[in-house]
Amino acid sequence: MVRRVLALNSGRIAVGILVLVALLAAFGPLLAPQNPLTTSDNTLASASGAHWLGTDYLGRDVFSRLLDGSRVSVLGSLEVALMALVVGAVPGILSVYLGRVFEWITLRLTDTLVALPFLLFAVAVIALLGNGITQAMLVTGALVSPLFYRVARAATLSVARSQYVEAAIVSGASIGWIVRRHVWVKVLPPIAVALAQTIGVGFVIVSSLTFLGIGVQPPEPTWGGLLASDLGYLSHQPWAPVAPALLIMVTVWASNLLADAIRDVSGEAGRALVNTRKARANRSEPTEPVAAGGPR
Repeated sequence: MVRRVLALNSGRIAVGILVLVALLAAFGPLLAPQNPLTTSDNTLASASGAHWLGTDYLGRDVFSRLLDGSRVSVLGSLEVALMALVVGAVPGILSVYLGRVFEWITLRLTDTLVALPFLLFAVAVIALLGNGITQAMLVTGALVSPLFYRVARAATLSVARSQYVEAAIVSGASIGWIVRRHVWVKVLPPIAVALAQTIGVGFVIVSSLTFLGIGVQPPEPTWGGLLASDLGYLSHQPWAPVAPALLIMVTVWASNLLADAIRDVSGEAGRALVNTRKARANRSEPTEPVAAGGPR
């Protein structure tokens, strides 16, 4: 699947952008030219050789804070996506095989999570457990998990009704073997699409919470926090919110573009598989029988 995604122009663009963002998260704090927490008297300075993006209202280097804040933003979005994957996809697959009771319980829990407003619920959990990005993202990931539950359950239901899975069950195969051998191959493409979309959603959630000052301890820099602080000084630096807003927008766009590329590749692979099976069926069709007397 990876090679087919990279064969598309959209896939290469999306992967390239996301790799750059990942490199910023990994090495951004090390590449920061100045200490992002150091204040100075040179407040609200314009872009220069010493300060590529200027300074903020406390005289801190904006470029250094942007690089340092990339780690929190990227890790937060990954925590949302992975938490949603584990909490949603695993019960979605197992709900098809573990009986009506487990299915009913998971469906009711999914309906409950859908009804909860994730932003308000995340704020309430932070108020109870303390201000921290990890708590906020884990809770938010659990609230986003119904997407994975529905995708995994729908894909598993389509596989569970197939004849080869029913034959494996009759022959005594375990649920774990069936999931690993047959179900996961069919479920993986739609889950990969949902995962790419959720990473983009995670960036929006992290940026929204940090924009409100939730989940981080000041003066720790984040993309959303930089955007919030810059909006208060638009009269002095009207260009200041452009850099963090552009990073957030490009990252979310690349995540959605990657999801579209995976969806296109999955559709092409599915059509190719159907055509292959039809070709095999046509080759295996018996020819018209010859009359008993033979050709005259």
